[in-house]
Amino acid sequence: MLEHFRMFADYNSWANGLVYAAAERLTDAEFRENKGAYFGSLHATLNHVLCADRIWMKRFTGMGDAPTTLDAILFDDFAALVAARRAEDARITAWIAGLSQDTLSGSFTYTPVTNPVEITQKLGPYLSHVFNHQTHHRGQCHMTLTALGKKSLGLDMSYFLRDPQFAHYAN
Repeated sequence: MLEHFRMFADYNSWANGLVYAAAERLTDAEFRENKGAYFGSLHATLNHVLCADRIWMKRFTGMGDAPTTLDAILFDDFAALVAARRAEDARITAWIAGLSQDTLSGSFTYTPVTNPVEITQKLGPYLSHVFNHQTHHRGQCHMTLTALGKKSLGLDMSYFLRDPQFAHYAN
């Protein structure tokens, strides 16, 4: 199971790189235009995913800054958002690389942003949730790019697994 989560951490960074590279080619107006995604624009959606990752990583590790709302705009400037995303992806990857099977099988306790009641859950399923959440919102980013008339992104894990850098996961 540890290898599974290491693969997802690498896939996550890889896919985020593709989304951010596509976003970099947009005008500022396109980047901020509401195209009907849950958080509206690519700008707001990418900020939301970073918010959620920081919230979950704080819950998992007890460390780092975490916003108090899911719709916070952590970075209005695109370059700062890119740098923060890369740093968070590296943080997630490094943390997962250091996990043990015992830790993964263990529990953690947190208080949800939307309902301030303490909850204790198993780590493994919630780590799956973090990666699924990212995939969900990357799909919305893909839709937003398409609605802006931009080229479709190949975000399938099968493309990731064919990348020579990550092919070891498929062998």
